[in-house]
Amino acid sequence: MAEFSLSRDPFGRLVLRDAAGAEHVGVVPVRAFPIGAPDEGLSLVSVDGHELAWIERLDALDAARRVLVEEDLASREFVPEIRAIRAVSSFATPSTWTVDTDRGPTSLVLKGEEDIRRLGRTSLLIADRHGIQFLVRDIGTLDRSSRKLLDRFL
Repeated sequence: MAEFSLSRDPFGRLVLRDAAGAEHVGVVPVRAFPIGAPDEGLSLVSVDGHELAWIERLDALDAARRVLVEEDLASREFVPEIRAIRAVSSFATPSTWTVDTDRGPTSLVLKGEEDIRRLGRTSLLIADRHGIQFLVRDIGTLDRSSRKLLDRFL
C-alpha cells in the first residue's frame, strides 16, 4: 500500500496527501466488492476518477485513516439489510412489502419481479421504486414465513 495521509478540509471533503506531497481534494473511497467483501479491496479515487491509492484491507489502515474512510463510506452507502418480511400487499406487482431491516422496520414498493436480483446462491438485492437497494444477505437465515413470501416472487 502506497503511503499517504488523509484529512478533511473545512468543507468536510477528504483530502489525500500522497508520498510526493501532492494534495488531492475531494477523494472518494470506493469498495471493489461492497457486498461480498466490504472490508477488502478499496480504492481511493480522485474527483476525475483516477485511482490514487489501493487499500488491500480496511483493517490495514491505522485508526485515524480508517475512521475517515469509514465515515465517508457510511455517508454515501445506504443498503439496509432485510431481516424479515412481515407482509406483502399483493403477489402481483407493484406490491408494498412491510419488512424489518437492520435499521428498523420500513416498507418498500416493489415495481416488478425484475427488481429482485440474485447475488450468488443465497443473497439478493431488492430495489424499491425510489431506487433504494435492500440486501438479503442469506435467504436461509430468514424465518420460514419470510422465505415463503419471498418464494412467491422468485
